[in-house]
Amino acid sequence: MAGPSTAERGERRQESSGPPLVRRLARARLRTIVILAALAVLLGVGGTWVLYGSSWLRVRHVSVSGTRVLTPAEVRDAAAVPVGAPMISVDGNGIEARLRRKLPRIDTVDVVRSWPHGIGLKVTERTPVLLVRKNGDFVEVDDEGVRFATVSGAPKGVPMLELSASRTGSGAASFRRFGTDRLVREAVRVAGDLPAAVAQDARTVQVRSYDDISLELADGRTVEWGSGENGRAKARTLAALMKAAAGARHFDVSVPTAPASSGS
Repeated sequence: MAGPSTAERGERRQESSGPPLVRRLARARLRTIVILAALAVLLGVGGTWVLYGSSWLRVRHVSVSGTRVLTPAEVRDAAAVPVGAPMISVDGNGIEARLRRKLPRIDTVDVVRSWPHGIGLKVTERTPVLLVRKNGDFVEVDDEGVRFATVSGAPKGVPMLELSASRTGSGAASFRRFGTDRLVREAVRVAGDLPAAVAQDARTVQVRSYDDISLELADGRTVEWGSGENGRAKARTLAALMKAAAGARHFDVSVPTAPASSGS
């Protein structure tokens, strides 16, 4: 009886040697996966401990920049940054919300982590463009119409708002139609559109009705502005008119395409 051929013996050797090799490779891959998984867990646990559990990355000081009227101490107190807490756990949105709630003078605040131990508060304060009298004090109003602070002394260079609409006629109709808040916003709009040189000299913004707003300047000159519409065009016209008629005492830009000046 003939024995197995050479080809058959080769196939049997391949079959007997194949599976153990596959098993060895599988075990090697499994060991690699286990080792990598263990390293990932260790790194994750270690990183979490460094960020939250260690004393290396904790808040130790709070710096404040950008204040003009407020003091850094006022901002730090209102911010209530948790000194000693892990840096990673500091809630920037919560700090911003507290500051805007407790200190309405603040317009924006940027909370910056200065690793490894510092929190920086970059503050932008609101700038008044109008003042409103209230029981002997002055309420500051910014360019968005926000009444953000009450002060005992009037800041220099900020005009006073005067609502002097008549209770009859067109003035009364404006009050009924638009309301005080809307008329105040229109005055704010006018103050924000004034040329820089005029804004510095403005002492009063007088509102008689929605479309009858005028200005009184420091030297007694007056400007008839009209409504708050077309503010940029009126500002350009006013600047040119004041330059062309330097000796005039009254300027009318209520219709910017047909300005007028009078007096000397």
